[in-house]
Amino acid sequence: MNEHAMNVNRIGPILKPNAGRVLFRPFKPTGNPERALRIIARVMELSSEEVAQKLAQVLHEFGTRHQRVNDYFLKRFESIRPLLPSDRPLSEERRLLLGAYFTHEYSLEAAALFNPSIVPHPDQTGLAEGSVRFILSLRATGEGHISSITFRTGTIDSRGSIQVDVPSRFVTAPDHVLNTSYEKALFLRKLQELELAGEIDELILRALPESFTIEQLKEQISILGRGRDPRHRLEDFKRKTTRMLHLAEANYEVFYTADQPLTERVIFPVAPNESNGIEDARFVRFIEEDGTASYVATYTAYDGRVTIPQILETDDFLRFRVSTLNGPEVQNKGMALFPRRIDGCYAMISRQDGENLYLMYSEDLHFWYTKKPLLKPTYPWEFLQIGNCGSPIETEAGWLVISHGVGPMRKYSIGAFLLDLKDPSRVLARLREPFLSPDEQEREGYVPNVVYSCGAMVHAGLLILPYAMSDSVTSFATVPLAELLAAMEPVG
Repeated sequence: MNEHAMNVNRIGPILKPNAGRVLFRPFKPTGNPERALRIIARVMELSSEEVAQKLAQVLHEFGTRHQRVNDYFLKRFESIRPLLPSDRPLSEERRLLLGAYFTHEYSLEAAALFNPSIVPHPDQTGLAEGSVRFILSLRATGEGHISSITFRTGTIDSRGSIQVDVPSRFVTAPDHVLNTSYEKALFLRKLQELELAGEIDELILRALPESFTIEQLKEQISILGRGRDPRHRLEDFKRKTTRMLHLAEANYEVFYTADQPLTERVIFPVAPNESNGIEDARFVRFIEEDGTASYVATYTAYDGRVTIPQILETDDFLRFRVSTLNGPEVQNKGMALFPRRIDGCYAMISRQDGENLYLMYSEDLHFWYTKKPLLKPTYPWEFLQIGNCGSPIETEAGWLVISHGVGPMRKYSIGAFLLDLKDPSRVLARLREPFLSPDEQEREGYVPNVVYSCGAMVHAGLLILPYAMSDSVTSFATVPLAELLAAMEPVG
């Protein structure tokens, strides 16, 4: 049975990238390191009147495009203060202007707004009967094809109609703090998994306590660097110690204040391993055995060379904990966590080999050591590869997994399969044909012939599927859950 034999409704709305949603980013002059010094010198030569005039012009142009513009300029000034030639006090106007010269705007979603996932909102108050409020996460891509996570909110009524709230015109990058400490044994294990561990790394770690801070790590790198063994070439030493620091910086927290609307919040790459983007976050509302709920997302960090699976956790969408996923089976992309434990263990769908699907279990959310094959490409529309489109959805019939398959001409389509509730390694049924494939209106975009999702939900007897069109824009489709399940063919 194909999508035309099922009641698949493309209901919209269509969410398009908005180049006007801009945020502050630090401007770091490229080229000769002395360039920043020359910029500072030019500003320092301006008279007080010239400083006031230029600052007034900057605030007139940019003050209404951002919130707390003065605070950010002063923050940027503090970052360049060590470059000043003296400690002579400066007027606030001159400090603000210096900060402005080392700031630029970044258009968060100028290129694309795609690969959505949807979860129930923590606040379900004040709704009409039968309605649900949701949070939609999206991959926003801007200049340089750098991706980040942005959010929308909305409601689904009892008939399955979707209303997406108008987002705030402002965008705010969060404050972030690094982990306070790192466990030496776990840190070394992660280096080994990434095939980065070597003699230099082990020498540095040997001198550190069992629990260490990033300041202690930097100090030990400095000590070893001053007494560097001549056998260790300087460029090798710098490369390996930089990678150690990057690993430490991949574990951090970001936080917002409650007065910042959810649609203003953006999780922008801050760690070196994310320097080229945060890709394809798969959010799920996770229920612990004691009934407490939190939100967890797996995503891919990309530094322009290597992709690293990461995990993001939050209770309230105000404070987010970002960590590396660890273990020998943390490979490739597309990991999706089950929404609860199974027999006391966390469970996850993954695709370590870029082609097939696997099932993983672990007693620790952050460490994964085993996997077992789950599903292989079987039908022509998925011969190139199969993957998940988000976390499994619990239904009375079993775990519903929305999948994607890649066929001829690298065309991406969306299908589904069903797993046993008690033993998810048992595949009960699957669709022979996809239920959603790109139509003529959906096949043109940044990456043609692709429909893709990072997470769906069930409401009012309907599968609510947000999906991206050709890596460019996002829309919604609904499918009656009973029809979707009935269309599946038993396996085995």
